[in-house]
Amino acid sequence: MSNTPTDYLVERRMFVRRLSFWRAVAFGVAILAILALGYRFSGAGAGSHLTPHIARVTIEGLIVGDKATIKLLEDVGKSRASAVVLAIDSPGGTTAGSERLYDEIRRLAARKPVAAVVGNVAASGAYIAAMGADEIVAHGNSLVGSIGVLFQVPNVSNLLESIGVKYEEIKSSPLKAAPNPMTPTTEEAKQAIDKLVKDSYAWFKGLVQERRKLDDAQLAVVSDGRVFTGRQGLALKLVDRIGGEREAVAWLESEKGVARGLPVRDWKKKRTIETLGILGLARFGLESIGLDGASGLLARADALIETRKIDGLMSIWQVH
Repeated sequence: MSNTPTDYLVERRMFVRRLSFWRAVAFGVAILAILALGYRFSGAGAGSHLTPHIARVTIEGLIVGDKATIKLLEDVGKSRASAVVLAIDSPGGTTAGSERLYDEIRRLAARKPVAAVVGNVAASGAYIAAMGADEIVAHGNSLVGSIGVLFQVPNVSNLLESIGVKYEEIKSSPLKAAPNPMTPTTEEAKQAIDKLVKDSYAWFKGLVQERRKLDDAQLAVVSDGRVFTGRQGLALKLVDRIGGEREAVAWLESEKGVARGLPVRDWKKKRTIETLGILGLARFGLESIGLDGASGLLARADALIETRKIDGLMSIWQVH
């Protein structure tokens, strides 16, 4: 006969039960976390896209014409969305990336009516994207325009010389890898880059003239690189109406025959562990638990890193 006290046996059974309970809870939480991650990474709310609605696609930050954004627009074009609202808030980006985005928006507009809504700014490359829409709506104090192209490269040759560092290179021809921040830019190199900038600038102006139906005099007024408020842009024919998403939806309903009262639903780029990167993954985790302030700081750091990867001609409006 066992000598184990009855109280000990009772306590042990209770402990085992509690341990089993908390193991089950932990397992359930882990399953829910996995499901939540799968939901987020597979395109949250995908089921809600199966019924008629107006798709909201947000274009913000630096525009580079990335594959994820292009794929998103392709998916919207194949969806049950009756129309699209582009929510744009961007200073622009690379000229080639903006061109890719514009071309994809035009392909989308061939399948569904598209209205662009400008938030704080749709300048330069972002304005190129806005012109892909059938209608441009901007707030009175939104900034639009900045029609132009630039090429920037730092030159640290004097700094290197002052600290006794000499940069040497051997290349096949004088214009190979020119300009180079390590050496003074030659006049020949400046002229070559100038031709690139002018060629892309001519393309940009031609696009504005065609899409906004401007004559030469009207084009000259808006194409000197400056930005305009939404009110100024309306008078200059850079935007079609003053307002926001409500006005854009009303236009889609009245002018494009979109059914009234359809919900406006967000479409977002699918995110994977590989595409998020270290800072992006950290931001994702912080967003998931509601720490938006910290995730915002990481977002800005992530964006800064991305700008360091950009090369080539730029269509961007910058405040220095």
